[in-house]
Amino acid sequence: MRTQDSAAELDELDRQLVHALQIHPRAPWRLVGEVLGVDPVTVSRRWRRLESRGLAWVTAYPRLTDAKHAVTAVVEVETEAGTADRVAAELANDTRVVTIKHTTGARDLVVTVQAANLDALANHLTRDVSTVLGVRATRTHLATLVPAEGSRWRLRSLDRDQRARMEQAAPDPRKRPAGPWQEVDARLLSLLGTDGRMSIGDLAARTATSATTVRRRLDVLIDSRVNLRCDLSRPVSGWPVSAVYFGSVPAERAGEATEALARMPEVRSCGIYAGPHNLIIDAWLRGLADVYTFEAHLSGRISRLDVHDRCVVLRTSKHMGRLLDRDGRCVRTVPIDLWPAEQTSS
Repeated sequence: MRTQDSAAELDELDRQLVHALQIHPRAPWRLVGEVLGVDPVTVSRRWRRLESRGLAWVTAYPRLTDAKHAVTAVVEVETEAGTADRVAAELANDTRVVTIKHTTGARDLVVTVQAANLDALANHLTRDVSTVLGVRATRTHLATLVPAEGSRWRLRSLDRDQRARMEQAAPDPRKRPAGPWQEVDARLLSLLGTDGRMSIGDLAARTATSATTVRRRLDVLIDSRVNLRCDLSRPVSGWPVSAVYFGSVPAERAGEATEALARMPEVRSCGIYAGPHNLIIDAWLRGLADVYTFEAHLSGRISRLDVHDRCVVLRTSKHMGRLLDRDGRCVRTVPIDLWPAEQTSS
């Protein structure tokens, strides 16, 4: 992985642009230009360059923090010797396999899977994951609560005033009933999974519906069941090492633990799981030495946390529906698709 060379590909304006879109992924270029103090044409051109090189992208996916919208599982996959890459390549084309990490330690792959409900998840794991040629064993951890996930992670490139301006302009998702899942919603999610900044006009044309309908359904989706986020290739982020920690806390301490974890800048995501470990933490770190330094920090900050195992991510081949090359660049999209047509209503 060309960490040092890749890191040089982003200058400070690029990083500020990504930070701005992490806060408000569909922000108008006029607003972004005003906040960054540059011409809107400049930020638009910069974004096209970052996106075309696979260094940054905006995507959409079902909200992980509420099991009413989708159920999520982390699956540890052991493979037969020499088959991990082939297994990962087959799983990568699966629309319900969200993320694939190649790791050290007791498992070869750590895979995140989403499904519409528990029955669909069970069927999918049994039929489409465990039966892949080369899979020797799997261990499933079902998410019961995901209080912090990757859309909340930020670069540290904007100052306080700039952050405040972007936050004030960003939509404030309200908790309201989602209503029936409509056929157009599934198509919008697929399109936004490919390009989260696709214009209303293009979305309307590709879904064969009106711009008014698209705006209304987008408002409902963002309010209730879909997250938009700006992702950045990890090697250029300044946090080139990724580690996953499997731990446990007493049930009465779970809320306190996840609140503390959500405040740590290294934590990309954390969740409470029903499985061999009830707490799984995904962290981005500055270097390999930080794998154990951060673990020590966790133990000092979170009362009665036991870290039972940890692994270093050798590379990520799929990240929230995006296929990545060995340098961590996005090369293709496999949009997340959790709802078969028979489950939708128009």
